[in-house]
Amino acid sequence: MPKNLSQFPRDEASKIQFVFTDIDDTLTTNGKLLPQAYLALSQLQQQGLKVIPVTGRPAGWCDQIIRLWPVDAVIGENGAFYMWLDSASNKIQTHHILGDKERVSYQERLSLAQVKTQATFPEIRFASDQFSRMYDLAIDVCEDVNPLSNEKVQSLIAFLEREGMSVKLSSIHINAWFGAWDKLSATKSLMMKLFGTDLDLANTHCAFIGDSPNDAPMFSYFKNSFGVANVLNYESKITAMPNWITSSPGSVGFAEFAAYLLDARD
Repeated sequence: MPKNLSQFPRDEASKIQFVFTDIDDTLTTNGKLLPQAYLALSQLQQQGLKVIPVTGRPAGWCDQIIRLWPVDAVIGENGAFYMWLDSASNKIQTHHILGDKERVSYQERLSLAQVKTQATFPEIRFASDQFSRMYDLAIDVCEDVNPLSNEKVQSLIAFLEREGMSVKLSSIHINAWFGAWDKLSATKSLMMKLFGTDLDLANTHCAFIGDSPNDAPMFSYFKNSFGVANVLNYESKITAMPNWITSSPGSVGFAEFAAYLLDARD
């Protein structure tokens, strides 16, 4: 069982330099980025912390996030790429897991998988942001549809895995892709490329906060792993829980987490 955030040692909190955060139901509440969370992102960055969302959301979202949000980089589609704003040119840069030619053939393969999945499960809907994805299929489990039953979700996951896809369940989508990348491998790559830092060596100076089963690899890796309160909704489904938990869910929980880190630096 995670310990409450208030029990996290303040001296450890004061050492954190990098904050990695999930977006859906961690930064957001009922699909909305509340002012408390946006302000918390800005305050963390103003105090010199590097702030990096790590999300299953698509390339289209990530382009908007890196342009408009107070963040230093963003990892998208569960680790398929990351984006940052180059300080010298003031232009967005993107590191892709696949090269240009590979992406063309990959997207053809992904389109075929989408057609087959829809034919096998004609009742499902793909996420409303599927059009702006480059690397994965996102099946809506509750965002814009009535929640799918657990049996239906498990059937979909089993089907996609038989098709040779990596599959993760978030709080709103089933995400599936052809490849071995994930949030953690992309985070390690980003840290070395953008900051010249070995994440294994910098672990104690980093924190991750999330809320759902697809965050389990991050929860198990980071010594300073946090969950917003709604992570408890997945306690029976998640392979690894965070070490610490906020008192509040979603946006308010993230703001609580950020305030604790900033207070520890005073």
